[in-house]
Amino acid sequence: MAIISAMAVSRYFWKKKISNSALFDDLSFWLIISGLFGARIYEWFLNFNYYFSNPGELLKFWHGGLAIHGAIIGALIALIIFSKKHQIKAREIIAVVVPGLALGQAIGRWGNYFNQELFGLPTNSSWGIFISPENRPLDYLQFSYFQPTFFYESFSCLILFIILIISHYKKAKNLTIIAIYFIGYGLIRFFLEFIKIDAVPELFGFRWPQIISLLFITGGGIMLYKSLNQKSHD
Repeated sequence: MAIISAMAVSRYFWKKKISNSALFDDLSFWLIISGLFGARIYEWFLNFNYYFSNPGELLKFWHGGLAIHGAIIGALIALIIFSKKHQIKAREIIAVVVPGLALGQAIGRWGNYFNQELFGLPTNSSWGIFISPENRPLDYLQFSYFQPTFFYESFSCLILFIILIISHYKKAKNLTIIAIYFIGYGLIRFFLEFIKIDAVPELFGFRWPQIISLLFITGGGIMLYKSLNQKSHD
């Protein structure tokens, strides 16, 4: 559902800005494949010890273990190669794709709810979600309700999707639209990681997804600066 929705939105803007539908179908295939492999490779990195001890799990996508940061990076690499092959500016394609990506993320995060994974700290709030004992980290077995970080991210990505759609209709520069996505999603993930309790590597006191999110924010900030100082539309 998340992939279908993302591609439907991206196809809509592709027709408006680039028009070649057959080319979009080709792009969609490579984005999905590269996104899946990027997500899996990134997950291997985050849980190297587990996969080293359980090599049979390496290619079992259906067992979960697909990190969105890795999917974005993998798809971005494929997109840049695709743009060079077909002589289309990469920024034109990325600007077309990011609204659908934000919507896909908003929908996809609900999978965490059904799988009872990637939730946050324990909470007594009325919106806390019940997590079965077998899905709780050992340090939190005595708690029953946890922060629904999946919902926080889903709702935030939906807002980001709306902002990106408005930006397209306001005819914002492609670089501005791309910057909005990377800054927006970078901020969403950076702050949500403070309340997540899943085990991930840390660096300088920050969780690894926060490090990647800071890179997203920095890259988006540079793009926004360049966009604001460009005289031409792109």
